[in-house]
Amino acid sequence: MSENKTKLMKKRIFDIIQIGNRNDIISRLFDYFIVAVIILNITIVFLGTFDELAGYARIFRAVESVTVVVFCVEYILRIWTADLLYPDKTPVKARLKFLRSFDGIVDLLTILPFFFLSGFIVFRMLRVVRILHLFRVNAHYDSIHVITTVLIEKKNQIISSVFIIIVLMLASSLGIYSAEHEAQPEVFRNAFSGIWWSVSTLLTVGYGDIYPVTVIGKLMAICSAFLGVGVVAIPTGIISAGFVEQYTKKQYSDVRFSDIAEIGEVLVDKKSDFKNMTVAESSEKYNISILVILRGELTVVPNENMRIRQNDILIVRSDKIDK
Repeated sequence: MSENKTKLMKKRIFDIIQIGNRNDIISRLFDYFIVAVIILNITIVFLGTFDELAGYARIFRAVESVTVVVFCVEYILRIWTADLLYPDKTPVKARLKFLRSFDGIVDLLTILPFFFLSGFIVFRMLRVVRILHLFRVNAHYDSIHVITTVLIEKKNQIISSVFIIIVLMLASSLGIYSAEHEAQPEVFRNAFSGIWWSVSTLLTVGYGDIYPVTVIGKLMAICSAFLGVGVVAIPTGIISAGFVEQYTKKQYSDVRFSDIAEIGEVLVDKKSDFKNMTVAESSEKYNISILVILRGELTVVPNENMRIRQNDILIVRSDKIDK
């Protein structure tokens, strides 16, 4: 096979196995196939835990073997085409980057348990990692995509709120240990017992297996319970605000140009067709005029050769206006 044919075949395989290519029917079918295999694999793992279905163990093992073979083939193809995923790197560095990426690690941990289930318990526990494979569904459903986008964009605020939770947890655990250790030495034996109590109290779980009996301990429990309501509300408010922002942006990015009577805004998000297109290409393809590009704090007057970037806001005018 000639080098050009090999490159064309490699590029075609890369296009097929990449997730979320809406314009390629074969790629979309492959995505649905992989999602079905993932769900089938996880279903088999769940059914295998029922003693009543022990008679079907051989069938479950056979189905699981087939699904793992599919995962192995996909994993090998993704390693082979990694240089197309990271075109700015050499083939060796691109493959190493894929192996270290989230998808590469999850793919590997999805395959390993099948070969090491009879080994150490750590390998058997890797079965749980297969559930992470369901993140592949993220490419098919915008709602899940919005969740991951919000978590990434709000990670600094979420980390700050988690830090506050940890500080309150440590403070309340040491306080309850000091207040209750003498009264309940068998229950609050050390600071770790206090941490278990503070987590269940601050996060409003309240298992009831460890609780204070002294007056000071009960007062601390009351304060911790009230603080817990606020602690839960902080990350909830951050994530809720992130959802509102993302859905507002999505309304801009999903606008149809036929609906733009005169001038409108279009947000170039991660999945937008505008990304990496030139102004001339997008104007010709969508029959619009791009008047201004808002890029961060800059307001740019575009030329025909300027490339559109992710997170740009395009001020556009439809050229299909009835005169």
